[in-house]
Amino acid sequence: MVDQWHAYVNEDFAAAPSGKGVLQGQTFAAKDVFGLAGWTNTAGNPDWHRTHGPSAANAPVIDLLLGQGARLRGITHTDELMFSLNGENHHFGTPVNPRAVDRIPGGSSSGSAVAAASGTADFAVGTDTGGSVRIPSAYCGVFGIRPTHGAVPVDGVIPLSASFDTVGWMAAGSRTLLDVGLALLGGNAAEGEETGFGDRLLFAADAWSLADDACRRHLLAWLADAGAGVDRGEWVTAAPEGLPVWFDTFRTIQGYEIWREHGGWIERERPRFGPGIAERFAWSATLKQGDYERRAEDRLRIRAAMEALLGRGRLLVVPTLPSVAPRIGTSGDALEQLRIRTMQLSCIAGLSGLPQVTVPAGEVGGAPVAVSLIAGPGMDLPLLRWVDRLAQARPGRSLAASRPSAAAAGVAGEPGETGEGHTRRNG
Repeated sequence: MVDQWHAYVNEDFAAAPSGKGVLQGQTFAAKDVFGLAGWTNTAGNPDWHRTHGPSAANAPVIDLLLGQGARLRGITHTDELMFSLNGENHHFGTPVNPRAVDRIPGGSSSGSAVAAASGTADFAVGTDTGGSVRIPSAYCGVFGIRPTHGAVPVDGVIPLSASFDTVGWMAAGSRTLLDVGLALLGGNAAEGEETGFGDRLLFAADAWSLADDACRRHLLAWLADAGAGVDRGEWVTAAPEGLPVWFDTFRTIQGYEIWREHGGWIERERPRFGPGIAERFAWSATLKQGDYERRAEDRLRIRAAMEALLGRGRLLVVPTLPSVAPRIGTSGDALEQLRIRTMQLSCIAGLSGLPQVTVPAGEVGGAPVAVSLIAGPGMDLPLLRWVDRLAQARPGRSLAASRPSAAAAGVAGEPGETGEGHTRRNG
């Protein structure tokens, strides 16, 4: 089979199921950072491949999927050492976004998102540290999840920033996304939880203010059409200190941990990095332990506040991205500003360690857009069930294919004024 989407580093690498379960008959692809017996990872960089040997065994998460009846078929491209959000790899090229071929697929789990969107795999696994599953899922118009931090084992996976690293997955359908969750979270998620989030939706005004006007209006109208509109929720301020402050906290912790993890290898091997990657690693090298420790204390306060806000029965509704995917080859200040706004959105779940599902919500200007739902800690399976029920409740159309009606567009509101703290008001 010819890889017309350039999703794969090795499309022929395969592993047979080792058991039977909820994923029986499903195929999946794995990002080129998962340990696979006999395979030498590239991690998106030729020098990483040159200086490392083959894995002796599969990463535990791969064996969990094989044990539930899934078949591995193919290893997918990633951005270099997972340290980008674009999916444009200087060494190996850019996977083709099946939903918008002239636009980037997003990264760093670029190939995995493209595999799921193109149908060459039923689902794909990736890693999400700063948004690397959620962002490409949104750009490529598929469902994707970043689970509760620590809920899925990351052993045998090349690390980036340990206190943020998660194994996530993406699929074209909500039921498949849930089935993978049942396979990976069954032993870790709370049992017997109802999916009663429907009347407890919180809309983060500070997050919605980051979205382009066209995307914001479309997403709010789409939510209204899906029966999850602002009339069923409340407006809140997610980050009383401001999302720019939260982003700075995130990037300081992440950067320090990245250099602590990979700085020795970089200084020893002097790898060749593509544009932007070398500069990010160089910046990470400047961070001091004191900076890291202060920000780590801030993160504890943020996590406690978010857990109190959401508890076990509320969902935070945010745009996954501030706009549609940039066109291939976009560069300069506009791209950097988009990256900053994107990270301000994605750092909410990252800092809080909370599960976030991104849901495809139609198109703006011919390119996919998406909305995200963030739940309390350990509420991954109830969240996945809620998303799937919402999808199944719409006969003849999936969430991915939904479009807002003209009537619904007139219902959707705009973010309103909020006070200090997690201030609420009716939508």
